[in-house]
Amino acid sequence: MPVSLLYWLIISIRNWLYDKNISRSTSFALPVICIGNLSVGGTGKSPMVEYMIAGLKDKFKIATLSRGYKRRTKGYSLANQNTTALDIGDEPMQFHTKFPDIPVAVGEERIVAIPLLLHDKPDTQVILLDDAFQHRAIKAGLNILLTDYNNLFTRDFYLPTGDLRDLRSSCKRADIIVVTKCKPDLSRREAHDIQEEIKLLPHQQLFFTCFAYDKPYHIATRVQRELNKDTEVLLVAGIANPGPLKKMLEECSKTYYMSHFPDHHIFTIDELKEIEKRFDRMDAKNKIILTTEKDAMRLMKFKNEISNLPLFVIPVKHRFLFDSGSVFDSIVIRFIENFKSQD
Repeated sequence: MPVSLLYWLIISIRNWLYDKNISRSTSFALPVICIGNLSVGGTGKSPMVEYMIAGLKDKFKIATLSRGYKRRTKGYSLANQNTTALDIGDEPMQFHTKFPDIPVAVGEERIVAIPLLLHDKPDTQVILLDDAFQHRAIKAGLNILLTDYNNLFTRDFYLPTGDLRDLRSSCKRADIIVVTKCKPDLSRREAHDIQEEIKLLPHQQLFFTCFAYDKPYHIATRVQRELNKDTEVLLVAGIANPGPLKKMLEECSKTYYMSHFPDHHIFTIDELKEIEKRFDRMDAKNKIILTTEKDAMRLMKFKNEISNLPLFVIPVKHRFLFDSGSVFDSIVIRFIENFKSQD
């Protein structure tokens, strides 16, 4: 608790400096959309970035910029055909793999990285900033703030006692707030109660999403298969919050076992061998190893070792509740079009 209070004091001073324009934020002459949160990990930022890429890529020339957490490189880097997760990080590598025609860049100092990205890709019309809500050196034109239904920022506390890495009051800077990982049958009454708890400002819009899982596909062949009540699963996950995935497996598999690693964990060959040994000890005939798309990016370096394993990857995406996805999409598109018309 004393450390949390000290942390709160530090981030309060930092935000005050930006609020008073003592520390300056820089804007750019193109639409910049920030997707972030107030807590450390686990709110569904990567699926939201993918949702926006899929919805915008046919209308505008977009690019993504991430920090590139836990990569082995430093500074600015633009993904190419030879890039690996060790070069740019697992989440940017996931974007690059799924959307190879979209420029994917990384850089710790986004204020430095954006001009370099625009130099490399001068026809870029929109930049998606991944996990940059707390990085106030850049002033995004549209801020999308995500918060986990199971751990709303209004009920959380500051690091290290809780998960908050930014002030609760920073939510005022958001234009859109998305409550993620909701139960699919969330009632309108509960949604209204959450809206009252968050205390939206007049300029803010609130949305609710749940996670929807697609069919798992083999990590090497990409052949899909169904999960069913006859399947035993060894879940290999190095993500901040595997809760929704575990809940899904409780409903869609016979049973599951878990090898849990820290968020953004870089797997070693010895760990892969241990996973394989644990899988071999499972007695079931119908059994698979299941991992997330983020973890798959970090396992792909073991191409020879994993090609013959029944190692499957499960994609996840946001599904907007209350048929509100089209409203969300229209707000984003309207922001981009209005920005361009002002130019």
